Amino acid sequence: MDLAAIEAVRQLKYRYFRTLDLKRWDEFADTLAVDAAGRYGTHALGEPLTLDGRAAITEFMRDNLGPSIVTVHIANHPEIVVDGETATGSWAFEDTVIATEHGVLIRGAGYYTDTYRLDPDGSWRITSTSYQRIYESMQSLADTPSHQLLSNMWATPAPK
Repeated sequence: MDLAAIEAVRQLKYRYFRTLDLKRWDEFADTLAVDAAGRYGTHALGEPLTLDGRAAITEFMRDNLGPSIVTVHIANHPEIVVDGETATGSWAFEDTVIATEHGVLIRGAGYYTDTYRLDPDGSWRITSTSYQRIYESMQSLADTPSHQLLSNMWATPAPK
């Protein structure tokens, strides 16, 4: 068992979520292989998304998860199998999305299924990623009169 490779893949997936949530798009892009395939889809977005290539995946995330969208992804229970310079992984995840302009809170959970490759530069990268939802829920924040978003690192400060 290649424990160093397993740990490298684990750190890679954690970095994928961290850079996604912090909107660090160049770092996020570097978690993906140039030829990565992203298969995403939620009931909130409608049709499943088929994104091919690092540039397409990063552009979609940058364009759709701007400052008015707050996301948090928690991943755990990794099952990683390394076979030389490739690997597969399964991850339980939970996500929370606050769409401030739309006044909705979305929560969900599911399992990611990924493939990985050790690229010539010595870095592991995601070659494919997709997930199956266990559930996804959405509520209007107007239905929760006591709801207050007390902190949002992307919010424009109110004029004084």
